[in-house]
Amino acid sequence: MALAAAYVIQQEWALEGSREQRVAGKKITDAFEVFDHECNKTVDVREIGTIIRSLGCCPSEGELHDMLAEVSSLPFVIFSSILKFTKALIFSLLCRRPEYRPIPEDVLLRAFEVLDVNKCGHLTKEELVKYMTEEGEPFTQEEMEEMLSAAVDPETNTVRYKDYITMMVVDEN
Repeated sequence: MALAAAYVIQQEWALEGSREQRVAGKKITDAFEVFDHECNKTVDVREIGTIIRSLGCCPSEGELHDMLAEVSSLPFVIFSSILKFTKALIFSLLCRRPEYRPIPEDVLLRAFEVLDVNKCGHLTKEELVKYMTEEGEPFTQEEMEEMLSAAVDPETNTVRYKDYITMMVVDEN
């Protein structure tokens, strides 16, 4: 969907609400501005997942699809539909809805350890590709390439998963 979504936040958000809401509103605005490549207060809908995740919320692709479908189903009146979407983001950010929280480091480590049948502290590139594209919610080609570029040690062609987890864990502060 190449539709652009405006992220205009009405002036009332800057003046109303608790300090936490104003801070959250500023974080959201800042996150959207990073992806406003044309400086016209719009972002490509395809960037919304990245924006949401940059705010520390970690919905699955399915949950993200549902959120975008809900916004897209609204009459496309930029200010009302996106303001509602922005308010929902602020709510999610403030409430830290459990389903959007990042997975804790120890849980990620245990998951990698289950996949590491040889218990050697790493997975091969091929093993990682197999698990991430054939099991659960499969990665797209682009997502897989992005992960591999960050995770794979070019000298050994393996993923030292403890190092990778440490690099990727979201600081909740």
